[in-house]
Amino acid sequence: MKAYWQLTLAQLRIFLRNRQVLFWTLAFPIFLMVMLGSFLGNGNGMSVTIGYVDQDHSPQSKQLADILKKNEAISLEKTSSKKDALDQLKQGDVQLVVEVPKGYEKRMKNSSQNEKPFTLPVFYNETDMAVSQIGQQLVYNAVDAVSKQKADYKPAVVINPKGVEALNLRYIDFLVPGIVAMMILSNNMNGVAGQIASWRERGILRRMQGTTLKAHTFIAAQITARLMLNGLQALIVLMVARLVFDVEVRGSWLTLVSFVILGTLAFMAIGFIIAGIAKTPESAGPIAGFLSFPMLFLGGVFFPIKNMPEFLQPIVHILPIAHLTTALRETMNVGATFMSLGTEALVLGGWIIGAFIVASLTFKWE
Repeated sequence: MKAYWQLTLAQLRIFLRNRQVLFWTLAFPIFLMVMLGSFLGNGNGMSVTIGYVDQDHSPQSKQLADILKKNEAISLEKTSSKKDALDQLKQGDVQLVVEVPKGYEKRMKNSSQNEKPFTLPVFYNETDMAVSQIGQQLVYNAVDAVSKQKADYKPAVVINPKGVEALNLRYIDFLVPGIVAMMILSNNMNGVAGQIASWRERGILRRMQGTTLKAHTFIAAQITARLMLNGLQALIVLMVARLVFDVEVRGSWLTLVSFVILGTLAFMAIGFIIAGIAKTPESAGPIAGFLSFPMLFLGGVFFPIKNMPEFLQPIVHILPIAHLTTALRETMNVGATFMSLGTEALVLGGWIIGAFIVASLTFKWE
């Protein structure tokens, strides 16, 4: 136990004394967050994403969907469940939800001058009235176009806007969890690979092997030190985000810490694999960079995963960084519980087990 704590403290001292490491693992992510947050923090997309719930499943309802799709300012997402569509609206994934009730086609075909127009429910985000009003106008134009196709023009269908209380998320709210995930990836995968490869080349690992030090004690000390560092760094980033941009953690801090731990273990294990494969510290860096660089862009750090091309989606959904960013973002922005993020926890757990098994086979003391 004494050797374990000595190694843990030694690792912490090495980190704190290295100014370059301090900059790239802490100061640079904060600088990146502040710069992107200052320019894009309150920005929103120019298009309006509308959830479309078709409960009539008729040619008339499909015609309305086609009219909405033709508008370049509208991104239409068809959803079979009204509940799912409203959940997306509350979480900020869509700006409006259009519901086409059963009986829409029948009423459209049999409408007369004396009948009241058919009411089409349209749910909008009360916390973002600017986008909601634009979206309502776009939907109104679409349903008005349907009415104008009748020979005896009279509004045959009108919209019935209904406000829904939703989260008012900005780009900075999206960005901060991604920055935390980026730090965890960089500190552990890149940091472990380079440090272990360097210690092996300098003979430090060989001298450790010649003592009574157990391999599991060495690895446990590494894990403990990096968990402490990652926790401290994540806390500092969240404090800066709170003070500068008023970013909140809506979920449980325990859930947030749990995924920081899972992410640390997963990327540490990958770092040990790279350190075992790399013959020199010079080769460890490029290998780690070759793996980490694509992850930053495919894993949802800076851009939403759902915006990735369709052919990349299967690859994206097996990356550990994608599940880490999703878990951190859902916890911070939506207040998701650990149980509701079971898929993310299982995937990260699978990476931890699989990567540590491979690392145990590839790890070399000298």
